[in-house]
Amino acid sequence: MFTRRPLTQIPTAGHPSDGLCEFVRGDDSAGDSVGDISGDETVGEDTGRPRSDRADDPAGDRRRVRTAAAGVTTVLACLLVWFALIAPNDISRLTPGAFVRIPVEGLLVVALALVLPPRSRRILAALVGGVLGLLSIVKIIDMGFFAALDRPFNPVSDWSYVGPAVGVLSDSIGRTGAIASVVTAAVVTVAVIVFTPLSVLRLTRLVARHRATSIRCVTAFGVVWILCAVFGVQIVPGATIASTSAAGLAYDQVGQVRAGLQDQQTFANAAADDPVGSTPGDDLLTGLRGKDVVIAFVESYGRVAVQDSAFSPQVDAVLDAGTSHLRAAGFSSRSAFLTSPTFGGISWLAHSTLQSGLWIDSQQRYDQLVASDRFTLSDAFKRAGWRTVGDVPSNERDWPEGTSFYHYDKIYDDRNVGYLGPNFSYASMPDQYILSAFQRLELAKPDHAPVMAEIDLVSSHTPWAPLPQMIDWNTVGDGSVFDTMPAQGQSPDVVWRDPHQVQTAYGQSIEYSLNTLVSFVQTYGDDNLVLVVLGDHQPATIVSGPTASHDVPITIIAHDPAVMDRISGWGWQDAMRPGPLAPVWPMDTLRNRFLTAYGP
Repeated sequence: MFTRRPLTQIPTAGHPSDGLCEFVRGDDSAGDSVGDISGDETVGEDTGRPRSDRADDPAGDRRRVRTAAAGVTTVLACLLVWFALIAPNDISRLTPGAFVRIPVEGLLVVALALVLPPRSRRILAALVGGVLGLLSIVKIIDMGFFAALDRPFNPVSDWSYVGPAVGVLSDSIGRTGAIASVVTAAVVTVAVIVFTPLSVLRLTRLVARHRATSIRCVTAFGVVWILCAVFGVQIVPGATIASTSAAGLAYDQVGQVRAGLQDQQTFANAAADDPVGSTPGDDLLTGLRGKDVVIAFVESYGRVAVQDSAFSPQVDAVLDAGTSHLRAAGFSSRSAFLTSPTFGGISWLAHSTLQSGLWIDSQQRYDQLVASDRFTLSDAFKRAGWRTVGDVPSNERDWPEGTSFYHYDKIYDDRNVGYLGPNFSYASMPDQYILSAFQRLELAKPDHAPVMAEIDLVSSHTPWAPLPQMIDWNTVGDGSVFDTMPAQGQSPDVVWRDPHQVQTAYGQSIEYSLNTLVSFVQTYGDDNLVLVVLGDHQPATIVSGPTASHDVPITIIAHDPAVMDRISGWGWQDAMRPGPLAPVWPMDTLRNRFLTAYGP
């Protein structure tokens, strides 16, 4: 007669599936190997087979599930750490070949895990994992910045862009989608920061349990790393198999912080050195006396709009037709390119660069600039007797810098131009209404003093859909005539499903803005109108491509030949469309050249 024995209890404290929890307990004896499953094999009394092999054995099933879970957990830990060590920070380089590399940082951590005692090894894993988690977040943010702004994230000054970015995202995919995206980003951030240290801990324990195998592997890979480093072996151009990318990214982040601190003093010195700022009003802008001067920034109007793109032939046709129409109305035009300090967004950096004659390529520099008393173009016009106006239709709240730094006599925004029509995604009103309101509120006043205005046109702002349509200027009224147009156009969420549709919509938005400007000059232009039309930056990479320059077109339009004669020595090309060989100037050089050309 057999005596039934109790099943041998299967130990679980050191089981692989408990690896993440063991980080909290500090249990360094836990097993991490997929095959490290221990326990007595109890023979079933009625079959003669090990009880763990019986199909109806719950304990065996649980053990197999735990073994599989341990394997999956270890693989996921490897992938997360591998991403942190190897992944590029530019999404255009995120290819399978970019991950076929040997990270020297990983080899060093494995080597240290083999020689350190358990407690020190846990501390090492926590520190390294924390750093790698932060680097992973930086890489993900960098990918977004490269895609949108063609540059990496700056840890010193770029945090202030979160709010505007969420606003643009809301305009592109809707408020609900934007909120969901923000929540998802927050969850991913927390998950990466939490699970990367846990993953490093799990892997270092695995290394310690398999010392012999780990020593052989780290030695072999170390030799291969050295050989690849010496001979510069690459699978993907620009990414050697012998990788130091994690250490390089960490070094770059520290370097950006250091450079940002040093740049504060450098920029302060440059801003203070401005001989033009002391020029008397009588010696300023004598060549434009009596003229109404409008500086019109066309949002996202970049070089890609007029050259080497699928939509540039259509934009070029608009510019060529505009040149002909303006000539028929007695206006001439000359064009070139300026290199903008920004790309894909953050337009105020370009506006302040043009106005101040300083290179404003970061939020830190912008904040320093507007807190200073740097002499601007609007200051020059104001000192010389012009009424100065800032027209920023996208603003829905007060803009203190408009009066404290630019010293505008009048600032127009979304709240005070009488617009009662619909929004067009980001654009709070169509460009045609912006110009119509400016004409009504400023230029149409009888015997008005000469006006200098910076007007920011926004219909060509991302997401470039839906777009308004041109109407008769006499019917613009309070803007309610545009009420039905948003529903007739494409919605952003549909357009942004396909890069080709995005590019097409961008080209159409530029066509609309340029046609509006030409029509405005034809309708309201007189002998005293001078128009400076330029882009603020290139559109995002999805339109411009990964290798686009920062160049934007600029055109000066005037009816008085004497105005154009003043810039005859600039070498700019006739007509509204600058060709491939047109001059290219840094945007910060235009202020001084403009004041010189139109000075005494």
